[in-house]
Amino acid sequence: MQLDVGGRQAVAGARRREVTGRRDHTIVVVAAVIEHAGTFLVTRRQQGVHLEGMWEFPGGKVDPNETHEQALRREMREELEVDVVVGELVLHTSHQYPERTIELDFHRCALMGRPRPLLGQEMRWVAREELAALGFPPADEELIRLLTTSDVR
Repeated sequence: MQLDVGGRQAVAGARRREVTGRRDHTIVVVAAVIEHAGTFLVTRRQQGVHLEGMWEFPGGKVDPNETHEQALRREMREELEVDVVVGELVLHTSHQYPERTIELDFHRCALMGRPRPLLGQEMRWVAREELAALGFPPADEELIRLLTTSDVR
């Protein structure tokens, strides 16, 4: 299923723009939704970064001239020393934080190996019904709702 928050079909192209009349900016981010045996792979944001200590689906910023697939594969290698097969878009959403806007695309991914945290971040496999109990960033709320209250598998 490919939906954005408004129920429209999502476009998976890379986007980065300045927000008119403000000093904040939009950052395009991709994240991997990896499910295995009824659990999802999540990592905890490290100290000293935006939203430190919160749980997230692994991924990161899309660099200029990089596709979403390239960004996800790069981020997974850099953070978890594993390659992934990038699949369908699960959700496109955006969220306005005080200092930035995040455009976030969640893609279903399949692991090509065993993940190992390289940056000292905590990593867990979390059951679907336990996702809502973890502290996720506000930009992830729609995905958590989608994964815990719908038939999206």
